[in-house]
Formats: sequence, C-alpha cells, structure tokens
Amino acid sequence: MNITDLFNVANLFVLPFWALMIFLPNWNVTRKVMESYLPFVVLAGAYSYLFVVSITPENAAALSNPQLADIAKFFGDETAAATGWIHFLVMDLFVGRWIYWEGQKTKIWTIHSLALCLFAGPMGVLSHIFTSWITKAFSKGSEGVKLEEKTAAN
Repeated sequence: MNITDLFNVANLFVLPFWALMIFLPNWNVTRKVMESYLPFVVLAGAYSYLFVVSITPENAAALSNPQLADIAKFFGDETAAATGWIHFLVMDLFVGRWIYWEGQKTKIWTIHSLALCLFAGPMGVLSHIFTSWITKAFSKGSEGVKLEEKTAAN
C-alpha cells in the first residue's frame, strides 16, 4: 500500500465512528463501538509506520528544534503531510470520543460539538466546553426556581 492509499484509507476509516457518535449517539451499538480502543490502535499503528518512514536525519533535526520554516518544509513532503494528517485524525477522533462520552454521562447535547471536532478539533472542544458551562448555568438557574416554588408552596 502506498502513502496515498494509506492516507485515503485512514480518512475513510474514521467516518463510521463519527457517523455513529453524531447520528446514533444513544444506540447500544454506538456505545459498544465507542468503548473500544481498537480504532485508535489501528490509526496509531498507521501513524507510527508513517512517522518512522518519514524521519530522515534532516527531519529529525528540524523536529528536535522546531522552527516554523523547517516545519513547513517538513510538511512539504507527502509522507510527512500524511503522517501529520493521520495525527490529526487520531487526536480529533480521540477528543471526539471524549466529547461523546461526556455527553452520554451528563446528557448534554453534543452533536454540534462533535461535528465541529470532526472538521476542526479544537473548535469542537471549545464548543463542548461552552455548551457544558451554559447547560450547567441554566440548570442551576432552573434548580433555584424549583426550590423557590417548593418553598412558596409550603
């Protein structure tokens, strides 16, 4: 399998996991699938392979003392770019899985945060954090209203 094929397979590999978390979050199959670390093992294996084959003495030197121009040059190589992209796929999926489980645990709506995480990981994280804060603020406010109603009723 060449680098382009590995890149394409990795892109397709993550899509079912995202689809399950976004479109069928409460399905028992989704929960079972998302309990597994196997997707991360597969992707991290592909990443590790590409990382090893992309490292040259020049690349190692550039990565050991990162300068923007050297990193840009490093990612100009297709193998290095594929390595970096699979790094994004692994980490975004891992964070997406965390968002998914947080939503399952707290019953906070996560579809928007997961969709953002799929396309722009850090924005999905921010979205989930803000959604959590807002949800908690409103639930505390409604708890206060319920407490006042109980007190007034007595």
